[in-house]
Amino acid sequence: MKVPVTGPQRIVCLTEETTEWLYALGQEHRIVGISGYTVRPRRAREEKPKVSAFLSAKIDKILALKPDCVFGFSDLQADIASALIRAGVQVTVFNQRSVDEIFSVLYQVGAMVGQADQAMQRITQMQAELNRMHEHAATFKRRPRVYFEEWDGPHISGIRWVSELIEIAGGQDIFPELATQPMGKDRIIADPQQIIDRAPDIIIGSLCGKKFRPESVAQRVGWQHIPAVENKQVFEIKSADILQPGPAALSDGVVQLHSIFDQWAQQYA
Repeated sequence: MKVPVTGPQRIVCLTEETTEWLYALGQEHRIVGISGYTVRPRRAREEKPKVSAFLSAKIDKILALKPDCVFGFSDLQADIASALIRAGVQVTVFNQRSVDEIFSVLYQVGAMVGQADQAMQRITQMQAELNRMHEHAATFKRRPRVYFEEWDGPHISGIRWVSELIEIAGGQDIFPELATQPMGKDRIIADPQQIIDRAPDIIIGSLCGKKFRPESVAQRVGWQHIPAVENKQVFEIKSADILQPGPAALSDGVVQLHSIFDQWAQQYA
């Protein structure tokens, strides 16, 4: 008797996080197309055809791959999803914005490809690491005040999962009220004086599409006396490590945050 194959067999991933997760689960053979922005895992770029950016996609190329499922992320890919749905393609668009929602999506993707048990095992391990990190951060005498810059012109503060990871890693997001806003346009800080007034101890930049240059922050008008600038506590975390709502942020991204905060706590707290 032939055992039925579980789940979709020809998957196109319009963003990096589902690609990385399927590779981690040993299910990369199901992937037939990826985003051109994919850098994790590195070998995916060499093995899989690139069929999309973030806001656009090569619909004809995707259709030629005959996918039985397309994974996308957020309302920003609604037009791509709509075009594929009209062409008869099954599309699943996730809209995770918090750490808990990221874990939920990772489990859902694992279940869809018949790897629910493995997904849960990996999720449990990641959650345990976050808990250990949070417990260590609780030993800090003082938690650093953190400004996370997702874009520099205009200034946009960090999205919800980044804000939550800052807290888990031992910092305090100085714009927690903006972190709840899912759209970047709603996290714009129109008056940079607000950032100066909130006096962050640490500034972290992570820009999609260009490099964040810590040395240029001191050149911004009025920023010279921000504690983070005075103490040279301005850092970059690459967007692929923190701004994709998937395994990278919950591993490499938060580890980098915690390392920065731990060193600050030892020196300045």
